[in-house]
Amino acid sequence: MRAIVLESYGGPEVLTLRTVPDPEPGPDEAVVDIVATALNRADLLQRRGFYPGPPMTHEIPGMELSGRVSAVGARVTAVAVGDEVMAIVGGGSYAERIAVHERQLVTVPDGVATADAAAIPEAFITAFDALVVQGGLTAGRTALVHAGASGVGTAAIQIAKAIGASIVVTASAGKAEACRDLGADAVVDYVNEDFVEAAKAATRGVGVDVVLDVIGGDYVDRNIDSVRVGGRIIQVGVMGGGKATVDVGKLLPKRAALIGTVLRPRPIEEKVAVTRRFAAELAPLFARGTLRPVIDSRYPLESVAEAHERMEANTNVGKIILDVQP
Repeated sequence: MRAIVLESYGGPEVLTLRTVPDPEPGPDEAVVDIVATALNRADLLQRRGFYPGPPMTHEIPGMELSGRVSAVGARVTAVAVGDEVMAIVGGGSYAERIAVHERQLVTVPDGVATADAAAIPEAFITAFDALVVQGGLTAGRTALVHAGASGVGTAAIQIAKAIGASIVVTASAGKAEACRDLGADAVVDYVNEDFVEAAKAATRGVGVDVVLDVIGGDYVDRNIDSVRVGGRIIQVGVMGGGKATVDVGKLLPKRAALIGTVLRPRPIEEKVAVTRRFAAELAPLFARGTLRPVIDSRYPLESVAEAHERMEANTNVGKIILDVQP
């Protein structure tokens, strides 16, 4: 099969198209013929050597996919050959085939093209896990989400509105309208406006219930100012830097929680648990049209370097797709 292999670390030019052996399914796995995959910030870090994927014979990036089951292991009962599925994985989806545990596969919702479904798993499962599972967001509550036009951000806006919550997002001025169109209640131009003031204005001075932050850096201390008493700050990424100066004393009277989280290194049992909850609670909303994948642009697999360049330029709204095969 064809796959994008990292034979060294560096810029987009190190992404190399190679022919590698096809995967074989383990007893609890299914092989999926990948129709499409999508880019994530973690892919850029992995390409530079800062975020290694799971052990594999060839280091193949890629954390999500959509496609069709082509083979199943001896104990597999949840899926069958020919099923159209999507999944979030630890790595290996920049390829024509991949072996995935059966319980990590989710049926592509009715009304969503298989080639578009690759834009769903990472963004929506990450946002759902951060906002709802760990953050406790429910109807009537308010979230503050940074990078509102990112894949996770566009998913977070839709999830918040679908469950009856309010949401304030930060974004550049050029992406604000896209966030409003998705349903954001307030959009903060992070260059010229103060998201702390916006968070307080949206909640009549109380503060938001949940903060979903992919930025880190100097946002961390300001997130504490933005959150209400008993609120939660879920740190999903550190695009703005992993080091921050924080007044921890402000957490004490607020009885607030700062929670760090990632999906890739979690045990398989935890990955399966959040995937199954997503499949039960959110996946049906795609078929109803309440949720939809937000796709910025598409590239063929062999143009992966150009796709990485677009993400690094931070010009995308929503997901960047790699079309792997029909």
